[in-house]
Amino acid sequence: MRLTLGLDAVDARLGGGLAIAALHELYARGEGDAASVAAFALLLALRCGRPGPVLWLREDRAARHDRPYGLGLADLGLDPARLVLVQAPDTLALLRAGAEAVGCAALAAVLLEPFGKPVAFDLTASRRLMLAAARSGVLTLALRSGDPVPSAAQSRWQVAAAPSLTLGASAPGPPAFAVTLLRHRSGIGGFATRLEWDRDSASFTPPRSGPALAAVPLRAAAAAERARRRAA
Repeated sequence: MRLTLGLDAVDARLGGGLAIAALHELYARGEGDAASVAAFALLLALRCGRPGPVLWLREDRAARHDRPYGLGLADLGLDPARLVLVQAPDTLALLRAGAEAVGCAALAAVLLEPFGKPVAFDLTASRRLMLAAARSGVLTLALRSGDPVPSAAQSRWQVAAAPSLTLGASAPGPPAFAVTLLRHRSGIGGFATRLEWDRDSASFTPPRSGPALAAVPLRAAAAAERARRRAA
């Protein structure tokens, strides 16, 4: 099964969409983009079409910074009653709980949010999650920060907030995201796009200005991002 974003150009580039029974990584572009990563992950969980709860596993230190707001979730189109929040004391506990949760086919999706750049969330841990997702069919999303590390994830994305274009009478526009495909295990080339969320259709819509897709030279993009972080 595939998770489509609702944009023909993007879904075609992904070979029909993202595999649902797999692990996907979402990296925040900067320190201020963690909320956008979380929102994008929840919207992907909503788009996957699987029934059942969405389980969000958070490391204690990550959960202290912010908490999801029920009315905000509802405004995105996600019923807050579907969301189950679990806090883990450390990364190892998060990964153990995550492996068990991903193996439960009754869940729609599992989000894992470690704090910082944990050493324990390595290639082996990601491979366990990937295999568990393939068996259960549960969409598994890792909310990461810092520089990408080796992983068995099916895809790796960079997510940031994008300017929301105003509507008539200066009303705020829909939530917008700047997303970049950094890596795909099937060899799909990197690309960047701007996505807007349409609550009524529960899908992403094309940007109202600028190109829908832009090719990304991955080595150059990674080098530029490292230089930006050093300068910051």
